[in-house]
Amino acid sequence: MSESKLMSWGRYPAYSQTAFLSSWRDDLAADVSHLVREHGSTLAFGKGRSYGDSCLARSDHVIQTTLLNRFISVDWGTGVIVAESGVTLEDIINIAIPNGWFLPVTPGTKYVTLGGAIANDVHGKNHHVRGTFGCHVKQFGLLRTDGSTIVCSPVKNKDFFEATIGGLGLTGIIEWVALQLMPVHSSNIVTTKIRFNSLNEFVELSNELDHKHEYSVAWIDCLATGNSLGRGVFIVGDHAHDEIFELRNNKRISVPIIPSVSVINRFSLYLLNNMYYRSHKPGRHAGIDNYDPFFYPLDQINNWNRAYGSKGFQQYQCVLPNVNSEEAARELLIAISKTGNGSFLAVLKRCGDIVSPGLLSFPIPGISLALDFPQSDGLISGLFSSLDKIVLESGGRLYPAKDAHMKAKDFRMFYSNWEKLDLLRDPGLNSRFWDRVTSI
Repeated sequence: MSESKLMSWGRYPAYSQTAFLSSWRDDLAADVSHLVREHGSTLAFGKGRSYGDSCLARSDHVIQTTLLNRFISVDWGTGVIVAESGVTLEDIINIAIPNGWFLPVTPGTKYVTLGGAIANDVHGKNHHVRGTFGCHVKQFGLLRTDGSTIVCSPVKNKDFFEATIGGLGLTGIIEWVALQLMPVHSSNIVTTKIRFNSLNEFVELSNELDHKHEYSVAWIDCLATGNSLGRGVFIVGDHAHDEIFELRNNKRISVPIIPSVSVINRFSLYLLNNMYYRSHKPGRHAGIDNYDPFFYPLDQINNWNRAYGSKGFQQYQCVLPNVNSEEAARELLIAISKTGNGSFLAVLKRCGDIVSPGLLSFPIPGISLALDFPQSDGLISGLFSSLDKIVLESGGRLYPAKDAHMKAKDFRMFYSNWEKLDLLRDPGLNSRFWDRVTSI
């Protein structure tokens, strides 16, 4: 095992992780056993794209899985791949697209491992059509820290299957995964982009268009106020049928250093948001995008998280149930716009009613809102406290994979199945998130 230091993507909270890199599945049990014996507990760590502390071990000693990145088998007739848990979504895309297949569900970055995608039960722009990532997992192998292994599927060891999907890496170390891919006829996405002027217009567009398209998402201007509150750009898309299967290797820019203060502030946000909003003309505009910029706009910028400065950032992602979604979203946006803080990439999208097999899966039918905020001393006690109250009163919930502040009492209210997961949790695995939200 080689050793390195890691942090979460948001760089907050600032608990540096000592990472032990495991290279072979045959060695994984011994590597994990060593860490538990030496430090009391550990946690699997993939590419580190979890924003808060769900990827941080309570012991601050993790087992890194990025070298467990081998494909075991592929059936291009059925679209089922079997791969080690350290294989990334990018790795899958690179072999799937030339063969006419694509990920059934993808989050906003392709730099996520299979194990991480399952542990956080990621979702994407097509949740209303395909549900979460866990809906497409056929089975996986789970290594417990006592050295035992379990094969889990919807019919075999079903309790561990359900607890592991969205289970934040706490039930065991995922060794390998069998995933069902989605057939496509192109690597291109046929899009329609519509500039809208208010939150009401977003709701109208979502009601009209979501059920007609595979993908649906909206960018919103989190600083807009008054009659323009919630203005933004609505985007729907579907895979083209042009039989073009091209991998995209875009040239990327990079944030080379971590500035002492965040370059994302009310002045830069005001400028960027206005420029982006006005770059989209009124009306409905059809176009064709390659999959890469359509799904992964931020992946074009290496180390974009550094732009938030030395203190890091926190993402606030919530989902608001349909019955209260529009009113609650309006209250959230009013509270955010008053602070003058937020993120350029503020995302609003509709979650559908497809139920995930995961015990702690985040989406519920309603509207999801996600924004990034530069870390500051009063962020949690000020703005986040106000937002939490709105989410609680609406019957919504926060996303553990993006969280670094959720109160224990709120978590237990959001996720009533947490005790079922805790009963199946491997005693040798614990995270700073789980320690925080389950402490009485």
